[in-house]
Amino acid sequence: MVQTPLKPSHSAPEPGEQKRSKVETIKENSHFLREPLATELLTDTTYFSEAAVQILKFHGSYQQDNRDHRTRGEEKQYQMMLRTRNPGGFIPPELYLTLDRLADQYGNHTLRATTRQGFQLHGILKQDLKATIAAIVQSLGSTLGACGDLNRNIMAPPATFKNRPEYQLAQDYANRIADLLRPQTGAYYEIWLDGEKFLSVEEHPDVVAARQHNSNGTLIANNEEPIYGTYYMPRKFKCAVTVPGDNSIDAYTQDVTLVVICDRAGKLKGFNLLAGGGLGRTHNKEETFARVADEIGYVDRDDVFALMKAIVATQRDYGDRYNRRHARMKYLIHDWGVDRFRQQVETYLGKPLKPFKKLPKWTFYDYLGWHQQGDGNWFVGIAIENGRVLDRGTLQLKTALREIVERFNLPMRVTPNQSVLFYDIQPQHREAIEAILSRCGIQRETDLDPLVRYAMACPALPLCGLAITESERVIPTILERLRTLLTRLGLADQHFVVRMTGCPNGCARPYMAELGFVGSAPEAYQVWLGGSPHQTRLAQPYLERMADGALEATLEPLFIFFRDGRKGKESFGDFCHRVGFEALRQFAAIYDPETYVPSHTREGRHRLSISHDLFMTLQATADKEGRSLGQVMAEALAVYLQQS
Repeated sequence: MVQTPLKPSHSAPEPGEQKRSKVETIKENSHFLREPLATELLTDTTYFSEAAVQILKFHGSYQQDNRDHRTRGEEKQYQMMLRTRNPGGFIPPELYLTLDRLADQYGNHTLRATTRQGFQLHGILKQDLKATIAAIVQSLGSTLGACGDLNRNIMAPPATFKNRPEYQLAQDYANRIADLLRPQTGAYYEIWLDGEKFLSVEEHPDVVAARQHNSNGTLIANNEEPIYGTYYMPRKFKCAVTVPGDNSIDAYTQDVTLVVICDRAGKLKGFNLLAGGGLGRTHNKEETFARVADEIGYVDRDDVFALMKAIVATQRDYGDRYNRRHARMKYLIHDWGVDRFRQQVETYLGKPLKPFKKLPKWTFYDYLGWHQQGDGNWFVGIAIENGRVLDRGTLQLKTALREIVERFNLPMRVTPNQSVLFYDIQPQHREAIEAILSRCGIQRETDLDPLVRYAMACPALPLCGLAITESERVIPTILERLRTLLTRLGLADQHFVVRMTGCPNGCARPYMAELGFVGSAPEAYQVWLGGSPHQTRLAQPYLERMADGALEATLEPLFIFFRDGRKGKESFGDFCHRVGFEALRQFAAIYDPETYVPSHTREGRHRLSISHDLFMTLQATADKEGRSLGQVMAEALAVYLQQS
């Protein structure tokens, strides 16, 4: 799937020609991510300055405050969100138990699985931040690079199939690329562990060699950060590694997605490359937009690390460092076009890319439930609604996960759909694990409403400073209302991908959903439609602002249109994409629940409302004749009245 770029708004400037933003100056003066963070950490204030907050992000933390408790004239209740960096979602048992403990000791008693396969701790006070990060590092974890202008947590399919080597390869290379692009500054250990490097990282020899080899200007000489340089990246940089056909990681939303290509014997041959995806945008700023990745080419196995350096160097040297809203790599590719981007990557690589290899159709997998690994053991995916790990009422999810790890010492992978997967489960332990899950009120995946199972929401209020309105706290009610509406309309067996965010930055990837809600005002949302069930097509904005209370009135006409006009087992997203938004809006404009006559109903055909089939006929006539639907309908109605 390739998105054809629109006409570029302007060309990206050459290195040295750009103005630089305030954040670029902060990075330049930070002494490679040290200051003013290190100094301010020693003060007794409850918060960090703006400059320190920008540097804090590189260390894996955001400064927040509880917006539910703001009081005019009083200091905000500052707290820190801390995010883990764990490629492919891997969480060793000792790390999970530490995170569980820290959530109670320093946090708000919950953990949150993220859409990039990490965990977030919320509610940490500034005075406890150092102890929290130190405990994570000492438990084989890290937060370095989980946020900030550099490579974020690298994603990979969480499935641990031992009889499918491509899955192990995807996870291995996610780890190796994460090592290659890890910041080299000593600031992290200096600040949080008083200079003690608790664990020396055992890197693959090819990674070490790639970091040291300055091919075609990809490295910056005599710099503490040879790959990133003094200014790091212009903006966040997100990558994933997956296998052909497995779109559990939302391949088209990444800055870079590598697809493992093996021969029939399962031996690695190379990687397909997609690049230029990204979902962040700003309301009323048409120059910002969601974009799906393009197919760029293919590289042999031995060139993959040089390729990643070439891509990073291209974005590092040519990305926009003045306008942060225009700084993601998707805008560079949009402005340049795919051919010029490919040529620049090839210049840094020192050889041409090979043609993109044909792939099978993509399928979304959430990996919930029990699966055989292929080696006699099992893995099990456990659903976590909106990623929130907590104990509440009869649902004792936090207790269950802790008990499973403590009793069976199992490793875990966080999934891209905000759930978790335990693996290497011996067959004799399956019954005991099922008993824990049942006792703690955790539903089997087959008992979940599919609307809930495939939905995602960002945290939004009260902690996210960017949130315009609610998301995580209201989506359970939204999904209940959707299910009630679908059932009333005779669509009880239907489900589709629903995603919600409290602002347009798109953290829960709503722009790939079949039905996306994007916060646009307090208790109001943009409505996006037309994404595919397997997240391979960008949705489009259908309605700029829908009040929360208008959900049923807004969506009922669309669901009726879908019910009476779908082809076979066509999904809601595919239907919206096929019929087009003009038809959706025209039908919604004339729909009257009191007089609408479904296409299969023969009585009352003389009424002023029209059936779905007639509507589609009129729409086709209008398109063919280049007239508006209203004109065609008025003419048809006049003829009808003359014959009455």
